Amino acid sequence: MRRLMTFSLCMLLLAGCAMGPDYRRPVVDTPASWRIEEGEAKDVANTAWWQQFDDRVLNDLILIALRENKDVKIAAGRVEEFMGRYGVTRAALFPQVSASGSALRQGFTDLSNPLPSPTLDNPGSLYQTFLNASWQIDLWGQLRRATEAARADLLSTDEARRGVILTVVTSVAITYTDLLDLDKQLEIAERTAKARENSFNLFTLRFGRGLISELELRQAESEYLSARATIPFLQKLIVQQEDALSVLLGRNPGAIPRGKLIDDLVLPAVPAELPSSLLENRPDICQAEQDLIAANARIGVAKALYFPTIFLTSSYGWASRDLSLLFTGPAKAWTYAVPAVMPIFTGGATAGQVKVAESVQQETLFRYQKVIQQAFREVDDALIDQGKSREQLGIQKQQVEALRSYARLAELRYDNGYTSYLEVLDAQRSLFQGELLYAQTQGTLFRALVNLYKSMGGGWVTEADKLTGG
Repeated sequence: MRRLMTFSLCMLLLAGCAMGPDYRRPVVDTPASWRIEEGEAKDVANTAWWQQFDDRVLNDLILIALRENKDVKIAAGRVEEFMGRYGVTRAALFPQVSASGSALRQGFTDLSNPLPSPTLDNPGSLYQTFLNASWQIDLWGQLRRATEAARADLLSTDEARRGVILTVVTSVAITYTDLLDLDKQLEIAERTAKARENSFNLFTLRFGRGLISELELRQAESEYLSARATIPFLQKLIVQQEDALSVLLGRNPGAIPRGKLIDDLVLPAVPAELPSSLLENRPDICQAEQDLIAANARIGVAKALYFPTIFLTSSYGWASRDLSLLFTGPAKAWTYAVPAVMPIFTGGATAGQVKVAESVQQETLFRYQKVIQQAFREVDDALIDQGKSREQLGIQKQQVEALRSYARLAELRYDNGYTSYLEVLDAQRSLFQGELLYAQTQGTLFRALVNLYKSMGGGWVTEADKLTGG
């Protein structure tokens, strides 16, 4: 007994080592700065940035999506699943204790020759109850590496859930601002169509009195119908956008309430982040790193297969043919054992598992590096997008003002007989297209700012996570 305890203690002392490499974060080539510097950038990446739009309806929609979106619920369910898997794997580090008991009544035929034992009653009974314990000595760190991998899998799944939250919030914000952008385009189209309808009606009266030619009448009619044709197209896009937003909210397709007009929304501030901080802020990068940690740990699990598997087992209990004597001293029974299994020839199976684990680790490393490069690209693209969209919007605003003056002057020249109606049509057509393009660029700018927050990740995901109600 004392020798067994001494042996067990030695096994525990030796169990401090673990096969396989310890994880070290790979060196990443991080850009020193972004290609576009934003002079008025603010450190707001860790706040609920969507509230900067100052639109109560948008805030409510994001809250609904965080609590009802099906992808968020699925991701939360997967975290619970991997929590259970981690518990199963980690349990192998501890002794496993169980209890057993049985009551047996057995009889032999008279033709049995000889009886199993002349001292046995025929028929006879046997009662027994035992406590059983077993413990795998993790001498080579196989169980610890497996637990390390399971924990990394759990954290990776949780980062994936955070990534879903990031996507849902930004998707709701983009879809909502796109919806407001389409509302504005529809308002422009309806206003233009109404103005052209009035012109067409006036031209119809003039044509009836012989004041204008049929050519001018048909030109006015063509421009009127052109504006009208834009309306059902935009109405179709609006309905489709509402349906998409409804699904994000975890609902069946339906109408979406509006808050402010797109012209009244407040542009959110540009977040200021260092490139290196993306390694800590973006859920997809954090997820890729946890996948790398898991793959690295599984190399140790595979290498441990080369070495013996050692258990400590014991059983303590009572066994008696007489139930009344079951828990007496003579009925006491016990066993202690140290079974070991040593692989001798596996036909290359163990070497193959090690090679698989090492190859998966390399694949995961390259995937981690690729995710980081993609993240840097997305941030750089979003910075350029929002910066140049602001510049484009300012220029288009001036263009729309110029086109309005052009249209007004063209109508004056036509009314005073200095030019043909073609000049008026050209001015009205240019103004219509200019107003639509200005509205579209407004939507592009809001989309670029939302994508910038999405690409930078940040602590705001934690703030959104608090609203899920999970």
